[in-house]
Amino acid sequence: MATLSNDLATRLEGPPAQQIAERLGITPAQASNAIGTALPLLLGSLGRNASEPQGADQLFGALQEHRDADIGNVLDASLAGHGQGGAILGHVFGDRQEHADQALGQATGLGQDKAHMLLRWLAPLAMAYLAKHMFDARQTAAPGAPAQAPAPGMAGATNATAPSPQVLGDVLRQEAVHAQQQHGGLLDSVLGGLGANTGALGSLLKKGESMLGTPPAP
Repeated sequence: MATLSNDLATRLEGPPAQQIAERLGITPAQASNAIGTALPLLLGSLGRNASEPQGADQLFGALQEHRDADIGNVLDASLAGHGQGGAILGHVFGDRQEHADQALGQATGLGQDKAHMLLRWLAPLAMAYLAKHMFDARQTAAPGAPAQAPAPGMAGATNATAPSPQVLGDVLRQEAVHAQQQHGGLLDSVLGGLGANTGALGSLLKKGESMLGTPPAP
């Protein structure tokens, strides 16, 4: 079954994975494997943050402001050290950040330090991708253009089903279920400890410098 994590990992194959591989000093195949393991962890954790109405509201508002962010530009900005991927991670994982780094490093063979670098780069990408899917998936195709397939997790949505915090929460809960099925051990070791020590990610994203390293939408 298609998932947000799998779709984004597919989009990052080729040159993006090559860029990440070069920065980490690993092969493109290793980079692709690590990306495919890290993304379910990130999106599953976002699902935990959005499980409460207030968390979904805050995250929805932040995503709406960054709905026009280009994923390629976000990756370039992340690799160049712009944006605040580390701050996103701090609010996603809370005091479980170090454990998340260790668990991902062990699962992928990257080691803790490289796993942390990868998560820092992927966190803004995951946010930009999620924003694109929330606000672009229901746009009507131009006359004469083929209809686009719905985003994973949004099958059956119609123009009457406008993007909303509730829809976002539902999408992320579905993603968390799929991630649990694919990477249960890794997620249990990290997500099982998440709770009150995670922060208000949405409110942080609205302050100061763009978390994605790109300007918010007007």
